[in-house]
Formats: sequence, C-alpha cells, structure tokens
Amino acid sequence: MIDIREVMTPSRDLVTLPPEATVAEAGNLMSERDIRHIPVIDDAGRLVGIVSHRDILAATGPKTGRPQQRATQRTLADIMSSPVMTVDPRVDVRRAALRLRSLRVGCLAVMQEGQLEGLVTDSDFLGVAINLLEQIEDAEPEAEI
Repeated sequence: MIDIREVMTPSRDLVTLPPEATVAEAGNLMSERDIRHIPVIDDAGRLVGIVSHRDILAATGPKTGRPQQRATQRTLADIMSSPVMTVDPRVDVRRAALRLRSLRVGCLAVMQEGQLEGLVTDSDFLGVAINLLEQIEDAEPEAEI
C-alpha cells in the first residue's frame, strides 16, 4: 500500500502563518502560491489551526455583513478551523482518504508526536486516483474495433 508520506506536502514545503496574520495576508498568499490551505502555527511552533480558501471566502464574502476592508483585517485566529483534523504518517493512503471523506474536510494535517510533518489534501488523493486509473488503462489490452 502507498504510504501517506509519498503523497503529502512535507512541512518544509508548506506556507504557514501565525494566528495574528490577517485574512488579507492569507488570501494574498493563497493567490500568489496557488494553494488552498495554510497551517496556522503559534510562537512555540505548534499547529493551532488550518485556514482554507473556503474560510477566506466565508470571512470576506457579501454575506458577512462587514465592509470588505474590515473583514480582511480580521485575524486568522478568528476564522481558522481548530482543532485540526489529523492523521498519523504511518497510515496508508486508503485509510487517510477514508478519514478525509468521513470528516468531510479538504485536508488533514499529518502529525507525529505533536509535530506537523505535512498536509495531505483532497487534491493529493485525486492525483493518486488518476495515477491508479492510468496504470489500469496501461495494463488493459487494447479493444479491437
């Protein structure tokens, strides 16, 4: 079975922000880096939340009743998801995918002994599915027409 470490984004490649960062900062980073999730890390280096693109949209959208500028100055501590849904790095991809689906979230923090090792997202699982489908197609004999 495929190990979750093979498909996750390792912590060294993640963009993180502190809880005091603004919604505007997170939104700009997401746009610049083409990402949908940002781990929120406190001063002690602990994962305290996750902010998703959906969280940013909910905080700044027209339904908030706040002027756009005030909404974007809110902090990540105000909008982040906490506690963070996690998975152990020793879990295989299938079990992690089942956890993601059962929790109905877009990403899981891969944690070991309280340390963030990486993030695995629904897009990562889609990549695995595409790869497996390609392997199946390559293994099937060509149909005669």
